[in-house]
Amino acid sequence: MRALRHQLSGTVGFVPTMGYLHEGHLALVREARTANSAVVASIYVNPTQFGPGDDLARYPRDLERDLELLQPEKVDIVFVPSEAEMYPPGFSSWIDVGSITETLEGASRPGHFRGVATIVARLFNIVRPSRAYFGQKDAQQILVIKRMVADLNMDIEIVAVPTVRESDGLAMSSRNVRLSPQERRAATVLFSALTLTRELRGDGETDADEIRRRMTQLIGKEPLAQIDYVSIADAESLEELSRIDRPSLASLAVTIGQTRLIDNMPLG
Repeated sequence: MRALRHQLSGTVGFVPTMGYLHEGHLALVREARTANSAVVASIYVNPTQFGPGDDLARYPRDLERDLELLQPEKVDIVFVPSEAEMYPPGFSSWIDVGSITETLEGASRPGHFRGVATIVARLFNIVRPSRAYFGQKDAQQILVIKRMVADLNMDIEIVAVPTVRESDGLAMSSRNVRLSPQERRAATVLFSALTLTRELRGDGETDADEIRRRMTQLIGKEPLAQIDYVSIADAESLEELSRIDRPSLASLAVTIGQTRLIDNMPLG
């Protein structure tokens, strides 16, 4: 990968993924393609960001399919490292980003962002991109990576690309393939709750507790849904708000059947 990187001239856009690609990933690739001289994508299911109760073994994988999807997008290099390459014997250096990792996904999945930050830093050091592209669906992840890049003086621009959704509003995710038809219909409750949030804000509601209550009430009507968290937080610090008086983020994590889904919506 490093030898190939030396052959690339101009700016390099980088799209790190865990594979089983969908239209959301391809949107990142296209955004990178329009703004850079070359595009590199990586495919690596990172074991260290999965906790004991997570679904590492069940995470969908299909490298041949992924490469077929990337081919028409004119990606210059696809980097597919092995676990032995990314975590060789004796590996013991980790990156902890701090308070931004302690809430929401960080609270629900201890150690998750330690694994994310460490693998992304390793990929950045190998690929050395000018810009790296991430989907807004993983809003907290973007904030964590931006903090890491700033703190470690990495000369990389982090670009957030809007969430790509199905026609019924469900955010595209590699995990969606594991939903049964009934669960797939139930999963639209996440987008319904976020849409309600935007409607309430549009009507002038600023009481964050009331918005969280209404979101929780709506999701509670779906029998297949189990709420992990419902959040109205500051868009930068992710500190929970009592009153919406600044840019904020509505986010939620809900388990449908056996599949945990996340989604969010920025609020002005």
